[in-house]
Amino acid sequence: MQDTGFQNDAPVPPPGHGRRVKIAVVAIIVVAVAVVLVTNRWMSERFTESTRSRAELRLALYSGNMLTELQRTSVVPLLLARDPSLIGALGSGDFSTTSQRLISFQTEIGAASIMLLDRDGRTVGATNRNLIGTNHRSQPYFIDAQRARDTVFTAAQRDAGIFDFTYSKAILSDNRLVGVIVVAVDLMKYERAWAGLQDAVMVTDSTGTVILATEPRWRGLTIKEALAARDAPSAIRRALQATADWAQQPPDAYLKGEAVMKTDARVPFRGWRIVTFTAYDSVRERVNGILALEIMGFAILLALTFYVLSRRAWSQSMSFQRESAELRLLNARLQREIAEREKVQKDLAVAELTLAQSSKLAALGEMSAAVSHELNQPLAAMKTYLAGAKLLLQRRRTEEALASFQRIDDLIERMGAITRQLKSYARKGGEAFEPVDMRLCVSSALTMMEPQLKIRVVRITRTLPRQPVMVMADRLRLEQVIINLLRNALDATKIVPSPQIDLVLAAGETATLTVRDNGHGIEDLDNLFEPFYTTKKPGEGVGLGLAISSGIVTDLGGRLTARNADGGGAVFEVQLPILGADIKAAE
Repeated sequence: MQDTGFQNDAPVPPPGHGRRVKIAVVAIIVVAVAVVLVTNRWMSERFTESTRSRAELRLALYSGNMLTELQRTSVVPLLLARDPSLIGALGSGDFSTTSQRLISFQTEIGAASIMLLDRDGRTVGATNRNLIGTNHRSQPYFIDAQRARDTVFTAAQRDAGIFDFTYSKAILSDNRLVGVIVVAVDLMKYERAWAGLQDAVMVTDSTGTVILATEPRWRGLTIKEALAARDAPSAIRRALQATADWAQQPPDAYLKGEAVMKTDARVPFRGWRIVTFTAYDSVRERVNGILALEIMGFAILLALTFYVLSRRAWSQSMSFQRESAELRLLNARLQREIAEREKVQKDLAVAELTLAQSSKLAALGEMSAAVSHELNQPLAAMKTYLAGAKLLLQRRRTEEALASFQRIDDLIERMGAITRQLKSYARKGGEAFEPVDMRLCVSSALTMMEPQLKIRVVRITRTLPRQPVMVMADRLRLEQVIINLLRNALDATKIVPSPQIDLVLAAGETATLTVRDNGHGIEDLDNLFEPFYTTKKPGEGVGLGLAISSGIVTDLGGRLTARNADGGGAVFEVQLPILGADIKAAE
């Protein structure tokens, strides 16, 4: 090959190239810092708001659960204060069955505990039998119930800092105080349930005193006192914590030295409020995850920038060597392609000769199969008529035998017509077209199929119009289409318990003949009209009937379609132009 004159020296960077690289790097860093700051602020506010919304939803759920428990238990003292057995026991002083009755009430109602006090405050019946005999005359729930004579709610703090929540009501007999019924409300179960959550939860009464809390040391204190007791241990630690939370809004409070979000809601009961403290950890983790992805992306972008800038000079120095190598490879490939194309042209000429010979053999085989298929039906009918004529001659019924011979003669004439049609099949001429009444074609086809119909018990219904349905067609070829469709319908209903074939002829814009059966239906509609496609067993068919029928209907200017019926079986439709509407279409 001739020398191309290319030089392999590496290109010299243009003036100012290093300065442009520095400007690009600085710009990427500035954009990265700006994007990280804006994203951090926006995502922090968004996640903080979503966290607050979820906390408010949890508050509504907690409040609703407590209120439901309180309302459900408030009805219990009112019902027990009217119980005749309890009133009678207080009047008679017989408390042998009182505790058992209260236990049964507890099981049915689901209260935490129930106590029955006499008018002196002594426990005469209780679901906890260890309390029987104890005196409660100085307890607020006993004193308030005597004064109010209505259901009284009491929240009293024990020495351990735990609050007891009770409903009490005075029991009257003849408008006289005979005792007090006390029902405890188990609100501590909600406190135990909240303790398993990440949020810190407290419930305060109308005075601001904590009566329920996930932190036991909060009970009995105000919110301010509780938060002060759990605050950060030193100013240094708080400063470090504030530095860690630089990206978010100032926290509502600190718990155990960690910034938390405070959310409170009103409980519609005696001025109570419920407060939750949610840590910012989930917000910070999600924001930091997004920021880490952004920083990683900018780092990859910066690395790619350095890589592209360094690769550009190297690629320019290597491009000239690649071009010379590619030219040599292209020249060699061109020589190989020229030789391959010459070989392909020779093979193509041989293939064309082979294909022409194969086409001739295929046409010859298809013609032979078509002749065999078309003559099979008349031969079968002739065999049946000959057998019938033999029996008639043996019984000396010559006139009926002559009628059978006449039918055989008609079949022979029909076979001759089929042979003539097959000889002129390639021409597809229209010299045999004539006006034909499709009703007569249907009747003639049924007559041709009479021997097979007598062998099988098949119900055949015909629906034909009273007026002639005239089309321009070859009568013998149209009858052959109908016979093929009837024969396929008979084969499809062999295993059906009650076989039925319906023939419906309708005249509208076109003449439509519908052949419907209740057989097994059609499995492959796409290949149904292909030559030599059949679902029959070997020896029962070669798969040319529908292919020949489709070709005949197409020659007549119509079309043959098939589908599966909704209730099962197959439906074939032959549509031909009505005579007088469009004669040229048939021709």
